[in-house]
Amino acid sequence: MFPTLFCAFAHTPALPAHNSGMLTAFVRTLVIYFCLLVILRLMGKKQLGELQPFELAITLVAADLACIPMSDTQVPILYGLVPIFALFIAEFVITRAVKGSVRLRGAINGKPVIVITPDGIDAAALDKLEMTVGDLNEALRGKDVFTPQQVSYAIVETNGDLSVIKNENCETPTEIPYTLICDGKMMKDNIGKSGFPESAVRDLLDENRLKPKQVLLMTSTGGEDYYIQPRKGKFITGTV
Repeated sequence: MFPTLFCAFAHTPALPAHNSGMLTAFVRTLVIYFCLLVILRLMGKKQLGELQPFELAITLVAADLACIPMSDTQVPILYGLVPIFALFIAEFVITRAVKGSVRLRGAINGKPVIVITPDGIDAAALDKLEMTVGDLNEALRGKDVFTPQQVSYAIVETNGDLSVIKNENCETPTEIPYTLICDGKMMKDNIGKSGFPESAVRDLLDENRLKPKQVLLMTSTGGEDYYIQPRKGKFITGTV
């Protein structure tokens, strides 16, 4: 029954009536949509942000393949459905394979990376992930964390999500911390707004034998408390 239905749409002749052509495109779109919906349902209930790299790649390719016979009625509908089912089979095989092999799982999905430890931000880990300090700070704010000083450990999972273990001994700041130095660059606009003068920033760096380019991140809260994360070594905190 289904092959007959697919073949009927696969070789739809060019119809002179405009309405008939629109109806054909409408029906083809519905068929492809429901087939794609079934395939994605069979792949599981994961949300987009929870997809592993190979799952995301399969989803994007399947969506692209589905668009071709939707937009071009001259393309047989089977040319879109068969590759989609082939992708589903590939996803099924890979999923079963990675479940049975830790080494294969690491090769395909990657491994979680610790980007913050009790010593502070791991610059080498960020470089490995091609992440900037700005990217890390944005991800932390998504977890209601406004300074790395609040974090004992932060881990970038294989799906790109950030898992955070907060430091219970560190209080949440009552004011938004200003970024004074980011990736070795002085943020002069923020320095002017923070109430922490540039001269005080340079004095603190001199005291700790640091130059701006050697600092991964420096923040200030309330113009008095400061946090300095060198590219190498443990973070430094204090109050002016």
